[in-house]
Amino acid sequence: MIYGSGMLESGITFDFGQLVLDCEFARMIKHTIQGVPVNDETLAVDPIKEIGPGGDFLMHKHTFNHMREQSQPEMIDRRMRGAWEKAGATSAYERALEKVRYIIENHKPDPLPDDVLKKIRSIVTDTEKEMGIKPKSK
Repeated sequence: MIYGSGMLESGITFDFGQLVLDCEFARMIKHTIQGVPVNDETLAVDPIKEIGPGGDFLMHKHTFNHMREQSQPEMIDRRMRGAWEKAGATSAYERALEKVRYIIENHKPDPLPDDVLKKIRSIVTDTEKEMGIKPKSK
């Protein structure tokens, strides 16, 4: 279980940018703990035999077919410094905030089913009664 995503200062502060970064880290951890399959295909036994020492492995179909199996982070920029600078030299946190803004502006959640809304309302109403809170008049 991962606890505290998006929290700063021992949970006193919540930061949406930090939440996006923490989600990225969780995805990377999940990818890592799934392990690396070791077999003739993942070891590229046949392409190694085919290409031989000093050959071009990057242009081989096997490399193309498997290149996306590694962790594919969105916020962590793995480009060389020159390419990173040319692209604006933004930090991972700046990119995370950009993603937050995009989500806030564009996410359209599916509405909850009526029975779920009624259940939530009944929980709130029951709790208000228990605590002696008078419902707001409409």
